[in-house]
Amino acid sequence: MRILLVYPIFPKTFWSYEKILELVDRKVLLPPLGLVTVAAILPQEWEFKLVDRNIRPATEAEWAWADVVILSAMIVQKQDLLDQIQEAKKRGKLVAVGGPYPTSVPHEVQNVGADFLILDEGEITLPMFIEAIQRGETSGTFRATEKPDVTSTPIPRFDLLELNAYDMMSVQFSRGCPFQCEFCDIIVLYGRKPRTKTPAQLLAELDYLYELGWRRGVFMVDDNFIGNKRNVKLLLKELKVWMAEHQYPFRFDTEASVDLAQDAEMLELMVECGFSAVFLGIETPDEDSLQMTKKFQNTRSSLTEAVQTITKAGLRPMAGFIIGFDGEKAGAGDRIVRFAEQAAIPSTTFAMLQALPNTALWHRLKKEGRLRENQDGNINQTTLMNFLPTRPLEELAREYVEAFCTLYDPVHYLDRTYRCFLMMGLPSWKAPAKMPEWVVVKALLIVIWRQGIKRETRWKFWHHLFSIFKRNPGVIEHYISACAHNEHFLEYRQIVRDQIENQLAEYLAQGAENPYVLVKEKVEEKAEAVVS
Repeated sequence: MRILLVYPIFPKTFWSYEKILELVDRKVLLPPLGLVTVAAILPQEWEFKLVDRNIRPATEAEWAWADVVILSAMIVQKQDLLDQIQEAKKRGKLVAVGGPYPTSVPHEVQNVGADFLILDEGEITLPMFIEAIQRGETSGTFRATEKPDVTSTPIPRFDLLELNAYDMMSVQFSRGCPFQCEFCDIIVLYGRKPRTKTPAQLLAELDYLYELGWRRGVFMVDDNFIGNKRNVKLLLKELKVWMAEHQYPFRFDTEASVDLAQDAEMLELMVECGFSAVFLGIETPDEDSLQMTKKFQNTRSSLTEAVQTITKAGLRPMAGFIIGFDGEKAGAGDRIVRFAEQAAIPSTTFAMLQALPNTALWHRLKKEGRLRENQDGNINQTTLMNFLPTRPLEELAREYVEAFCTLYDPVHYLDRTYRCFLMMGLPSWKAPAKMPEWVVVKALLIVIWRQGIKRETRWKFWHHLFSIFKRNPGVIEHYISACAHNEHFLEYRQIVRDQIENQLAEYLAQGAENPYVLVKEKVEEKAEAVVS
């Protein structure tokens, strides 16, 4: 059986980082971990080819070679996923589809011709697909009624990837999150009981990457890395030894809940293992909104102090912010900007709230009749809300755009980055010195030219750079890398403004009557229930 694995295109997003990747001659930030894991679960006597369309399109020879085409996608990749299913069907191929987006809305991939729907988690549903193929079946839908034990998950087929095209590799230690945020689809897809691999499994994956010659960053793609704190600490204690034995070949980034700040042992272990950055789901500094959306874990202590604790331990904070919660008061965008400045968070993913399919928020809004028709809740930063908020959508959208552009004003970004790295702690270990690659030197020179000479940032750039050299020299390499991110955001903030304003103009042109009074009573009723 010849299997062509196809990964659809991501549109430009916060995470696409095209301008930064261009500096270091790379195409994509992260590889399709799901598809290389699928390849590892399928029979190894089968043949595999992988095409990441973010790097290049499939050739006609690859289409012709395949017996079955397998695609996986997130909601942000929806359009190219549907297009590629149709391309495969034009060529008479059997098409199998899985991943978060098809699992959430299977009818949409079925409607364009997908033959096999391999939904939920592949450890359970891929064996069903294999049996169907071996029986000669040409269609089927495979679903799981339980969550798999991920200790049985094999090492992903990293060898199928065009390694030089990626800036970081991906590995996964756990699935699931213990919290109950109303807007989150992770707990719908993977459950609220975090399941982890064994430390030996994860180290075997790192061994394989090391053998393949990988020596750059590794993203732990867990949606909440510290969801199962006991098992994570067991991993970190072994990873610390592994990293020292291998002379620190990787640096790690990950995602975690903000209660990481309350666990000093966890913070120390992460930094000693080579973790350098962590994405935090802060969402909003407005406590009423956090209560409304059931993100209670963010209300237990000062969010500003939590972020600064994490920074001082040695981790660069990245943060997710959302605008548009029910009952939110005007000025939420400004409050988010002030919080990011006060906490000194360089990079923030900032978006309007979306009701993702099958989340608790989606079910509630559907019941209240507030979902906008033909809007699927694409979570890109360039997407207008897919439901009617409790204040005018026009007001909210304009507030969002202005706040986003303020956050990524080049001077403001450099100032926040500088203040973050001034307070950043350092690990006790030091990787062996090595000659920098020419591509990295060239990227540094381009950043210096653009930010230190060509643009209005020039005075800030040199002042901050020399100050970091003087006051916290151990973080200088990481600091310059964070400054380079300005290249992406400078362009991306204009993309956000243009696309949101275009969508807003279309919305207003439809002449939709003001619906906000209609939902006011329901929202106030919900708020009273949450508070009580």
